[in-house]
Amino acid sequence: MMFLRFDHVQLAMPTGGEAKARAFFVDALGFEERLKPEGLRKRGGCWFSAGGVAIHVGVRPDFRPATKAHPAIVTADLEALAARLESNGVEVRRSEVDGMRRFFVSDPFGNRLEFMGTDSADRTQEMPLR
Repeated sequence: MMFLRFDHVQLAMPTGGEAKARAFFVDALGFEERLKPEGLRKRGGCWFSAGGVAIHVGVRPDFRPATKAHPAIVTADLEALAARLESNGVEVRRSEVDGMRRFFVSDPFGNRLEFMGTDSADRTQEMPLR
């Protein structure tokens, strides 16, 4: 079986969280909002993309944040992104392990996101199981 790519990652949020999602993903991170297909708009939520990354944030009435499971997104300029997030009031939690440069943030709903520098992401592909 050959996997080609991810189409998107789905995160959840509580009902009515669209404005907070837009402020975080568009204003703080620099993603663009994408129009959801008409048949899905009544469900609420928002879709965002930047470069080759797409994140869908869907409404879940019994919402609980994903505090461990998370997408890891590679960025060309890790420090510039960290500075942008911090200037928007987002707490950046740096975590370097074995030379892999990365940091974690939480979206406004408590979902965890990881951001990695290109050098660190390349290293994860080279780590065989045995």
